[in-house]
Amino acid sequence: MMSRVKNGMIAGVAATAVVSVLEAVNMFALKMFPAFPLIVAKMFGMPGNVAAGWALHILMGIVILGTAFGLIYDRLPTKVPMAKGITFAVGAWVVLMIYVIMIVPGQRILPSGGFDIIAWMLATHAVYGAVLGATFNRLLQRDKHHVHPVGAAPAH
Repeated sequence: MMSRVKNGMIAGVAATAVVSVLEAVNMFALKMFPAFPLIVAKMFGMPGNVAAGWALHILMGIVILGTAFGLIYDRLPTKVPMAKGITFAVGAWVVLMIYVIMIVPGQRILPSGGFDIIAWMLATHAVYGAVLGATFNRLLQRDKHHVHPVGAAPAH
C-alpha cells in the first residue's frame, strides 16, 4: 500500500512538472488562456495571489491526485496505463467543473467566455493523466523487477 502511495506521488511529480511547464508557457509567453494558478488561487479565496495558486496547483497534483491515483489504479477501467491516467485526470476535471459551477455559484471563478479555459483545462488534465499513468506504470514495473521471493537470495 505504501509503495502505491509513494509511486503515485512520484508519478504526480512528473505529471505536475509537465503540466506546469505547459501552464508557464501559456502564462508567460503565449497568454492564450487565463492562468490556471490564478484560477486556483481564486477558488481558495486568494484572488490575484499567483504564488499561492502555483503552490496549491503543485500540492494538488502531487499529494492529492498522485496519492489518489496510486490507491485506485487497479480499479480504473482499461489495461492501458496512459488510458487509466487520462480517465482518472478527466474524472478530476469533471469534479473540478462541478465544484466551479455548483459549489461556488455567485463567484466568477472562470473568466467570462470561459469555454477556452475549460477546453485548456481539459487538455492539460489529459496530458497530466497520460504522464501520470505512464510514469506510475513504469514505477510498478520497476518494483516488480526488484521483488525477490521470500527466502530467495537476490541475484548479484
